[in-house]
Amino acid sequence: MKYLFTFFCCFLLAAVNAQDVNILLKEADNFEKQQKDPEAIEKYKQVLAADPAHIKALTRSAELNASIGSRQTDKNTKRLYYETALSLSNRAYQADSTNAEASYAMAMASGKMTEVESENKKIVSYVRDVKNYGEKALQLNASFGKAHYIIGKWHYEMVNLSGIKKAALKLIYGGMPAAEMDSAITHMEKCRTLEPYFVANYLDLAKAYRDDHKPAQALEVLNRLVKLPIRTANDAAMKAEGAKLLESLQ
Repeated sequence: MKYLFTFFCCFLLAAVNAQDVNILLKEADNFEKQQKDPEAIEKYKQVLAADPAHIKALTRSAELNASIGSRQTDKNTKRLYYETALSLSNRAYQADSTNAEASYAMAMASGKMTEVESENKKIVSYVRDVKNYGEKALQLNASFGKAHYIIGKWHYEMVNLSGIKKAALKLIYGGMPAAEMDSAITHMEKCRTLEPYFVANYLDLAKAYRDDHKPAQALEVLNRLVKLPIRTANDAAMKAEGAKLLESLQ
């Protein structure tokens, strides 16, 4: 009877904790919809206090830290947010390497780190991780829109690398990784189908069409972009950039 009572208490506690976590996740989601990233992160921190390996809390916290980091003007502050995003992504991947969201988070955070890293070997390592983790996310879930975006953006950025970064990649890779503008556009168009309100994808897709000398397609994408609703704290700035690009192409 004593063991049965103990088991019942443990079961009840677990049920209460699960209920609390679900409430916290709902609150975090509401803060995200209100574009209150820091408040959402605090809710996810509370989830992680109860369940340190909670994949959604880890991956959403990673994306939000990356989002906040992208809006910072101070490079050290930006780097801190990006390193936090990478750390959270790594925790998610270590918790479940078969989870597509965890692989995507690793690709996303690695891509952000290329913006603040100055050491060539580390830059190349992050570039490789973007592709490897992004492709793994697609292997796990071929309909993962944001994973298509991250691979599309990888192709786009490889095609448009600066001379210094190209030299570093050639030196460390022993050659340039295969990248094509057609692949960039194909993946971003797939993302557009799967994630029709993902503003970042529209902006980069328009740039890819522009650079591929396809102004009609770029204009079509940009005309859709400027009409998209603002759903994240970064959307307004990206829509404004898209509006300027649209004006320059007309």
